[in-house]
Amino acid sequence: MAKGKVSTAVGSLGDYLKEQRTQAQLSLRQLAEQTGVSNPYLSQIERGLRRPSAEVLQQIAKALRISAEQLYIRAGIVSPDDGVGGSVELAVLADTTLTERQKQSLLDVYQSFLAMNAGQAAAEPGDEEK
Repeated sequence: MAKGKVSTAVGSLGDYLKEQRTQAQLSLRQLAEQTGVSNPYLSQIERGLRRPSAEVLQQIAKALRISAEQLYIRAGIVSPDDGVGGSVELAVLADTTLTERQKQSLLDVYQSFLAMNAGQAAAEPGDEEK
């Protein structure tokens, strides 16, 4: 469809946000006023052209009176799998003393540790060269 789509997760996020906004009977301009996020940027998020930060998602969730955690999952920031991160990721995202860049850096490092541990766990059962 559109070449510039960021990912399917973000596309479904945009569809979900548009659905929630229309159910709340808000125009893009009204949502922009309530969130402090520009109208064009919100439009790009809804069309799947932009991937919003956790902070922007939190502002949108507050304005639409929906769960920020659900938006994080739909945006691919938090894994929906039980026992894989979740609470750590949500704690980092909820920390108001960290900047958005610091939050993203922490999440990236955490995800790399999870991937590394998963790779090691997969290699250990069949590893005969000890």
